[in-house]
Amino acid sequence: MALFRTIHSSDALPAIAADGVTLRAPQMSDFSEWADLREASRDFLVPWEPVWPADDLTRGAFRRRLKRYAEDLRSDQAYPFFIFADDGRNLVGGVTLTNIRRGVAQAGSVGYWIGGPFARRGYMAAAMRALIPFAFQGLRLHRLEAACIPTNAASIALLEKSGFQREGYAREYLCINGAWQDHLLYARLTDDAAA
Repeated sequence: MALFRTIHSSDALPAIAADGVTLRAPQMSDFSEWADLREASRDFLVPWEPVWPADDLTRGAFRRRLKRYAEDLRSDQAYPFFIFADDGRNLVGGVTLTNIRRGVAQAGSVGYWIGGPFARRGYMAAAMRALIPFAFQGLRLHRLEAACIPTNAASIALLEKSGFQREGYAREYLCINGAWQDHLLYARLTDDAAA
């Protein structure tokens, strides 16, 4: 059900520019830059992500990823963005609205990653400032949720700076880096002000 949805499946996912970053849908032409950044950031990212498939950084796997993204967009299940800095010239990371629930929930989950060379430079905070209005005004969601491992101080700081409030603790919530990990649960409502 697409109750309250304002972006239609026939619409292209809009690029969103704010605070020195541009969010836009991943494209096949991004493959080389994406694969290079992910490989260069492997040690930085692995502790916080699910296990990477053996072929994760191949062109074929990236093509399958784009196909899944397109299916998710058509069905209003997810909205994937790559984050570009420097007027859209340099890929620095990604942010995705997933698990969109319509009807009485009007909610979605936020997931994100930043390349190691670009961490702690404000790009992800800027991306969140761009994504939140898109989620609340563009998609008309009421609630955004996020989860992070309790030892991920950078992620905790990002969420709290972005106006998310801690709501709970989920034991063995997600399988990260090959092990079931506890997570802190955060949410931001459309009426919440950023900190």
